[in-house]
Amino acid sequence: MSAPPRQAEVVVVGGGAIGTSIAFHLAEAGVDVCLLERDALSSGSTSRAAGGIRTQFSDPLNIAIGLRGIEAFSRFAERPGGEIDFRQVGYLFLLDKPEDVAVFERSVAVQNELGAPSRLVDADEAATLSPLAGRDGVLAATFCPLDGHASPEAVAQGYAAGARRHGATVLTGSSASAIEVEEGAVCGVATEGATIETDTVVCAAGVWSPALARTAGVDLPVEPVFREVVTTAPVLGLPEALPLTVDFTTGFYFHRECPGLLIGMADRGQPAGFDEPTDPSWLERVTEVAARRAPAFLEMGVAQGWKGYYEVTPDHNGLVGEAAGPSRFLYATGFSGHGFMQAPAVGEIVRDLVLGRTPFVDIEPLAAERFAQAAPRPEHNVI
Repeated sequence: MSAPPRQAEVVVVGGGAIGTSIAFHLAEAGVDVCLLERDALSSGSTSRAAGGIRTQFSDPLNIAIGLRGIEAFSRFAERPGGEIDFRQVGYLFLLDKPEDVAVFERSVAVQNELGAPSRLVDADEAATLSPLAGRDGVLAATFCPLDGHASPEAVAQGYAAGARRHGATVLTGSSASAIEVEEGAVCGVATEGATIETDTVVCAAGVWSPALARTAGVDLPVEPVFREVVTTAPVLGLPEALPLTVDFTTGFYFHRECPGLLIGMADRGQPAGFDEPTDPSWLERVTEVAARRAPAFLEMGVAQGWKGYYEVTPDHNGLVGEAAGPSRFLYATGFSGHGFMQAPAVGEIVRDLVLGRTPFVDIEPLAAERFAQAAPRPEHNVI
């Protein structure tokens, strides 16, 4: 492990997709950046993400961020560089409740207005698009061909490598223990070995963000919630262009993962907390839903599975902005399951905030203070 520098213009805490994207965008702009990651790069939520990338949100702000992200993912090989296995196979949301059909129909209209070519499809077309999907009870579906999935770890590594090429210091195995403040302003970041002098900090530490923020007197309403996924053994004859398919009612989803499938399902009764155990019957419940929504899964062997944290906010939208105090404490966290897909755009946004530029979208609605002001920004299309 390298020693931390004595000082840096900006210290970014968190080495997942969000933190590395921020470090890259800042370093590319000529800023002296130090990124601190307590473990290995992408070892937190990023390494356990399903890799989905989409524009199909209900909130116009998230749609705009998603479109910007897809543009960046599409040319990732050139900037910052690296292969991320981005497959634009589309997202397919299966809907079996009339009220959800109505909400998604309105969302599609907003998505189209903003430039996302999503569309409402019937059950027959849904079955054609996703041959593994069971259509029992499906009233309609939505599909967008821009959407897809990529490798979260490759994205984080690519951004970190790009940041280094532009002169950033990227330190792994290096924890930020506290933010040091003097006279209402950030003045440093304490690590296990030394204090890095800086007047600007970006907290992008995922589920660990609240603890770090509290050392600076900042409240970030983020809670850790476990999610689980499994992958299957190799499956012969899988469609090459299989969309990431979601049963919206249950949160069950699947997409192609190398020669098999990756399958997940949100346990909406899972309590928040680092020490909360997950339901031991989770896989049984997944299998019950799969019998209706992906019958072929019943014939596939499970190869492996893993758990990871969603960094959840009360309205399932991210926290992006600068704290009212201390000055120059910025944050990008709490993305509630869509941080990976929003990482390219968030990196650009935070770069502009640091440099005093106007970001391409108004991110005031994502300020952490919205909850104290009773102005939440609910996102309906979350799984």
